[in-house]
Amino acid sequence: QVQLVESGGGLVQAGDSLRLSCAASGRTFSSYTVGWFRQAPGKEREFVAAINLGWSGGNPYYADPMKGRFTISRDSTKNTVYLQMNSLKPEDTAVYYCAADPLIGTGYHYWGQGTQVTVSS
Repeated sequence: QVQLVESGGGLVQAGDSLRLSCAASGRTFSSYTVGWFRQAPGKEREFVAAINLGWSGGNPYYADPMKGRFTISRDSTKNTVYLQMNSLKPEDTAVYYCAADPLIGTGYHYWGQGTQVTVSS
């Protein structure tokens, strides 16, 4: 099992920044991808960004609406992935989840409990 714990959410104003953290523990894999997803009230969960913890450079990639405002990074020594969110907008309000894909055909099999991000206008 892989345990994921998100932190860093909160209430901010439009234009502010937040950094979310996702700490992984438990079973390790030689290489796995950690992704950030979000779900706003009444909406489906959507992909935000992802990065691989084992590959050189991590191969980060983003959903198009997040490019330029969000940055995903990793500290492989700490098994932690970060999501830096800048120029936040009210429409970024959502519960943000991190998830791990061990790249063994199961997809994003492990999920954290989520952290609330609320952006006021």
